[in-house]
Amino acid sequence: MTIRESQELLEHKILSEYAAFSDMSKGRDVEEEPCDLRTIYQRDRDRIIHCKAFRRLKHKTQVFLSPGDDHYRTRLTHTLEVSQIARTIARSLCLNEDLTEAIALGHDLGHTPFGHAGERALSACAKKPFRHNEQSVRIVEKLEDRGKGLNLSFEVRDGILNHKSVCMPATLEGQVVRLSDKIAYVNHDIDDAIRGNILKETDLPDNITNVLGHDTRSRLNCLIHDVINTSLGKNEVRMSDGIFDALSKLRVYMFEYLYTNPIAKSEEVKAQKMIKVLFEYFMEDVSRLTNECVEMIYMGEDRETVVCDYIAGMTDNYAIETFKNIYIPDSWSSYN
Repeated sequence: MTIRESQELLEHKILSEYAAFSDMSKGRDVEEEPCDLRTIYQRDRDRIIHCKAFRRLKHKTQVFLSPGDDHYRTRLTHTLEVSQIARTIARSLCLNEDLTEAIALGHDLGHTPFGHAGERALSACAKKPFRHNEQSVRIVEKLEDRGKGLNLSFEVRDGILNHKSVCMPATLEGQVVRLSDKIAYVNHDIDDAIRGNILKETDLPDNITNVLGHDTRSRLNCLIHDVINTSLGKNEVRMSDGIFDALSKLRVYMFEYLYTNPIAKSEEVKAQKMIKVLFEYFMEDVSRLTNECVEMIYMGEDRETVVCDYIAGMTDNYAIETFKNIYIPDSWSSYN
């Protein structure tokens, strides 16, 4: 018996009857020889960690564009916080922690530079919705490894695709990540807003903080415990009605006072205009794209889609440098 087979057997002994067992996965689109050491979900997790799109997350915006302070969250640190919360919940519910971690680490691979501002800009440019969850799946299925993709399991791809509020994953592990994403970003975005002197803890409405807690640590503790206590032994992962209502009100408050705050979002208009210019530049002559992108167009891919792929894959810094290289003469750049 291999180490992998021993781990698969152990899962059936210790995990909940509602967990996604590794040896019962729906598998990959392209069948592969199983690893002798790692289960299918452990292997998926490792592929995500080692892919280029994951590394680029460290230079992509979470809320604040190009912050001067190294302690503000990036898309990578957000991803790691989601993973930590999700693993805690999955372990407590006796779900498959490896599957949960793989989904969490891959859920935001498709985010554009400059966060949701970049997503809106590409939607406007391409005249069709650009959704980061769909782009994340496109990355792992097609764009990574020079068009071969990562060949991840169905369960991981399903969890990545369906982590948004309007979706529902097929596995409880995916449902854990879906809630953990919200728990993470609402709380760490408040923390960053306080660090940036945009909000104060006392600004948060009492009818919310009296339920969830009066600091980040208390709110995280409340939300995580509520998910676990509400979902334990059930074929569903959810929050209690009262806590979910308070979190929903907090999200509404954040959209009004942070996510659309003119101080926090003062540079978004510039970022969106930059992405529009880059889109038009590459659409004008697709030979300006990488050879890999050009090959995709020659193979029949829609050119708007490929240009969106290329721009979406940029980090904030790379998008800015590309714009400078195209439109700012060297003699002017030297003065910056």
